[in-house]
Amino acid sequence: MSPPLIRWSSAASHPILRWSFLLLLLLLRPALSIYCDEDDCYDLLGVSQSANTSEIKKAYYKLSLKYHPDKNPDPESRKLFLKFANAYEILKDESTRAQYDYAIAHPEEVFYNTARYYQAYYGHKTDPRAVLVGLLLAVSALQYLNQWTRYTQAINMVKKTPAYKNRLQALKFEKSGGVVNKKKGHKHINKDMEDEFSKELELQISGAEKPSLWKLLAVRFLLLPYTLGKLLFWKSCWVWRYQIKKAPYSWDDACYLTRTSLKAPPESWWSLDEATKADLVQRRLWEKGNMERYLAEMKKETKRRR
Repeated sequence: MSPPLIRWSSAASHPILRWSFLLLLLLLRPALSIYCDEDDCYDLLGVSQSANTSEIKKAYYKLSLKYHPDKNPDPESRKLFLKFANAYEILKDESTRAQYDYAIAHPEEVFYNTARYYQAYYGHKTDPRAVLVGLLLAVSALQYLNQWTRYTQAINMVKKTPAYKNRLQALKFEKSGGVVNKKKGHKHINKDMEDEFSKELELQISGAEKPSLWKLLAVRFLLLPYTLGKLLFWKSCWVWRYQIKKAPYSWDDACYLTRTSLKAPPESWWSLDEATKADLVQRRLWEKGNMERYLAEMKKETKRRR
C-alpha cells in the first residue's frame, strides 16, 4: 500500500494537480451545504418543512431575541445568530425555499442545485438595466475613441500633402494682405500660425469624419423612440403625398431617390456639382429601366476610356 501513497503525495505536490483536486472537492460538495453549511435550515429555526411563512418568521424572531449580539454578548451567540439569519433569508423567500426543498428531495443533482443557488443569490443582485447602461456607455466610449484616433491620423496625413500646404500658403498670403516675410521665406510658417490657419480650413475626409456625440451608440439608443416616431411620420407623409395624391417629387425627395438608387452616401452626393446632380435627377434613376440604361452607359464610357 505504500507505493500508491508515495505516488499520490508526489502528484498532489504539483500545483496544477493540487488545485484541480481542490476544485473537484468543491464541485462534489453536497448541494445542501451551500445553503446552511452542514446544518438543516429548518432544524436551525426549529420548524418543520411544512411550516408556513408566519411560523418561520415567528421562530426566527424568537431566536433573534435570545441570540442577537445586542442582546447576548457571548461570541458564540453571534455565530449562532448569523446561522439563524442565513436560514431565515433562505426560507422566507418562496423561490429560494422551493429551490432548497428541491435540493433536499434530489440531493443527487449536485450541479443543477448548485447552479440554481448561485443564480438566485448572485444573478438577481445585478440590475439588467444597469448592465445595459454600463455596456452602452463602455461601447460608446470605445466608439468615440476609435473615431477620434482615425480622424486625428487622417488629418495628420492630409497635412503632409502638397495640396494642403499650398492651401495653407494661399490662406496665409490672403490674411497678410499679399505681404510675404522675406526673413522666414514664403515656404516656412510658424507652428502657432499653422494651427490657427488650419482651423479655418475645413477638412472633410471620407471615412474619417470628426467624431460627433450624436452618432454614438448610447445617444442613438436614447433617441430611438424619437427617431422611430420621426421615421414613421416621414413615411406616412411620403405615402400620402406620392402614392395616394400622386404629386410630383420635390427636388429634395428626387435627390433622395436618386442617391439611394445609386447607393451613394450623403457626403458623396452633396459634394457633386449642381449640374451633375440635376442631370442625374432628370434621368429618374429610381425607375428600373432608367437605372439599367444608365449603368449600361457607364460601362460603355468606362470601356471607351480604357
